[in-house]
Amino acid sequence: MIVTANGVDLHVEVHGDGDPVLLLHGWPDSAGLWRAQVPELTAAGFRVITPDLRGFGRSGRPEGKENYQLANSVADVAAVLDAAGASSAHVVGHDWGAAVAWLTASYLPDRVRTLTALSVPHLAAVDTPRQREMAWYQLFFQFEEVAEATLAYNDWAALRELTPGYRDIERAIADLSRPGALTASMNWYRANVAPRMPGPRRQLPPVTAPTLGIWSDGDRYLDGARMRASGDLVKGPWRYAEIASASHWIPLDAPGEVSALLLEWFSASRLPLARPRKPS
Repeated sequence: MIVTANGVDLHVEVHGDGDPVLLLHGWPDSAGLWRAQVPELTAAGFRVITPDLRGFGRSGRPEGKENYQLANSVADVAAVLDAAGASSAHVVGHDWGAAVAWLTASYLPDRVRTLTALSVPHLAAVDTPRQREMAWYQLFFQFEEVAEATLAYNDWAALRELTPGYRDIERAIADLSRPGALTASMNWYRANVAPRMPGPRRQLPPVTAPTLGIWSDGDRYLDGARMRASGDLVKGPWRYAEIASASHWIPLDAPGEVSALLLEWFSASRLPLARPRKPS
């Protein structure tokens, strides 16, 4: 179905019946990232909602980087849930989708039954020296037109080099080759992680939903220490899971393990959860 949210047409697929699960992809993906999880979740009795986020896949690509601020995508989530008739959902996000999921849990807590964040930690997690080294590409993406030309040059050689082992590289290149698509994807970085003057971090409302953080030890872009530290920023029940030998694109590299973690987490969250205590 097509959901018009804030003037942008979003392509959304809905599969199955039962408790709703919202799956949010990241860069440079589309809802196809979740193709292994959708049948597992629907077979377990869930209704799975998979939008292409604005700027990606079959969804609209508004011009102007201001249209890609995360607050706009939080509003998109509300519109998608409304269109699907879901007052709330288990919200799962990877990469930029995880950033949107964290903020949705902060600002729209009544819409989030559980939160599962893959790869990206709580947005207020303190940077580490390792993270600053790993995020060099985010600075490169700020160079408008130069970044686009460099990534696409010579059959997308730079993008292939940036994403070694990425199983969906040809699918992503096909998507990004469409008019305006590469710039739209870059605008997520330009709107949200552009260099800014130093100052205190923005204070976010607390995350009260039961939250599962998943990180993979083969991630070249995100420091797992920040995901582990995210538990200190979550007021609700918290769990951390680490997947060995998977790249940043965990749903593609460890599909069965991701599905099993989600199903176990959704089931456990129906019961009162004791927040694990830190070792004394």
